[in-house]
Amino acid sequence: MTRTDARGTILIADFDFGEVDIERAIIEGAGFELLAAQCKSEDEVIEKGRDVDGVLTQYARVGSRAIDAFTRCQVIARYGTGVDIVDVDAATRRGIQVTNAPNEWCADEVADHAVALWLAAARRICAYDRATRQGTWRWQSGEPIWRLRGRVFGLLSFGAIAQLVAERAMAFGVEVWAHDPFLDESEIRSCEVRPVSFDELVEGADYLVVQAPLTPQTHHTFDRATLRRMKPTAILVNTARGPIVEDAALYQALTEGWIAGAALDDLEEEPAKQRDWRPDNPLLTLPNVIITPHAAYYSEQSITMVRHIAAEEAVRVLTGQPARWPVNDVTAGSRP
Repeated sequence: MTRTDARGTILIADFDFGEVDIERAIIEGAGFELLAAQCKSEDEVIEKGRDVDGVLTQYARVGSRAIDAFTRCQVIARYGTGVDIVDVDAATRRGIQVTNAPNEWCADEVADHAVALWLAAARRICAYDRATRQGTWRWQSGEPIWRLRGRVFGLLSFGAIAQLVAERAMAFGVEVWAHDPFLDESEIRSCEVRPVSFDELVEGADYLVVQAPLTPQTHHTFDRATLRRMKPTAILVNTARGPIVEDAALYQALTEGWIAGAALDDLEEEPAKQRDWRPDNPLLTLPNVIITPHAAYYSEQSITMVRHIAAEEAVRVLTGQPARWPVNDVTAGSRP
């Protein structure tokens, strides 16, 4: 299909799936041309997407500069639930529909991963594995380890995924606490979880799992001041966005013994957003932190689902249908 034959062009700004066969079948099947790129900066998004009709983005930032530079764009579809990489307000002003995927596409995967990271950190699985591979066969290579039953398992936010984490954690006999300023305390109690203030959560949790969205208000929630207030035996688990935890502050907390350990599914600088990333973050040198490559959402089923959702949403909007998963209301905006 040539550009003149197509109904328009849809750009995949970046992807790490290895191929775009799913998207191609949906997009070209609907009569649009597909342009697949690997943008690592907003300038590259502008260069590739200035005259496209729709954009799909995984990690590439689509900020106000890109949105203002677009001449034809009608839809920005995010591969995933969070839209912190898209300037939604700028898109709304331009009448550009922003879409995402509902939590359900990876809710079980993220909940499973959060619990896996918690257990691995609490039971010192990686420390034992490293020591054993180096020829040390001693239970003491993981000490100290504390019994899980009876300890406090805290959750920052109590949305759909956090509720699944709570269900799983309860099987280990922990007391589950949650802080979520957007939920009525009765909703939290109905799940047999204790609602607490942020101060109570930070100071009282033995294990603290972050499952909050990244917003200007939650950015660097866990800075030096917050980490200083946690128990010295506490373990911090982050299966939300990396910048909620300040890397430099966490490094200091882990090296100086403010907390006992951490397990992270992302780093503050989000390596996937960088070109030629190198593993030089000091956190990667520490034995008391576990780091996975923003993989909590991953299963073969979830990846297939989110790719379908993003491509189908772009096609729906560009063919005059309402988005199934709109992030913004574009009725007051003006099309480019």
